[in-house]
Amino acid sequence: MGKVVDACIFDLDGTLTDTEKFYQKAWPLALEHFGYKCEPWMPLELRSLGRPFAPLQFKKWFGDAFDYNEVREYRKAIVVDMIKEQGIPLKPGAKEILVWLRENGILTALATANDFERTKGYLTRLGLFDHFDKIICADMVKEGKPSPDIYSYACQQLGLEPQRCLAVEDSPNGVTSAYLAGCKVVMVPDLTQPDEELSKKLYACVPSLVDIKTLC
Repeated sequence: MGKVVDACIFDLDGTLTDTEKFYQKAWPLALEHFGYKCEPWMPLELRSLGRPFAPLQFKKWFGDAFDYNEVREYRKAIVVDMIKEQGIPLKPGAKEILVWLRENGILTALATANDFERTKGYLTRLGLFDHFDKIICADMVKEGKPSPDIYSYACQQLGLEPQRCLAVEDSPNGVTSAYLAGCKVVMVPDLTQPDEELSKKLYACVPSLVDIKTLC
């Protein structure tokens, strides 16, 4: 029996690293610093939300005068401090699945909303940088998630048709991006479970990263 897929493309925050929780705390702190009230559900909607969608979402919530870049830079500084204090926690099975995929001849790639320098720094610190055949970041494509750009580009870089790639995500915006690109989308839930509408976009939903072995 041949392989079901030839590559596995991973999201980073909330999928391979348990860092989405930092952003969920940092956005409210940053918004409060600039005098905005952050409702509890707002940070959840921001997971993997890229440009130009994130700035537009904030203007929708807080008005056209909202300075996205200023607030985001403050939020980034908060996350940096959190990582200095707590490190970069890996999701259970993250390294194991990357090693297993390579041992079984399946290419690996990363498709993250982070820029390349931050991504390289995180992965190097975790000893994972060399575990990826391709690393695709938000600053390499026109539009971020939920547009399909980042996954479409990742497939191009791998030299594969999207249907030959598993895309592993934890958030609705990431799932939508990979689905629109034509990938087989696997959700490993982090902060929320998929609702009925999101489930329609999924090839599979599994409780942990190591369960991806059963899909390849």
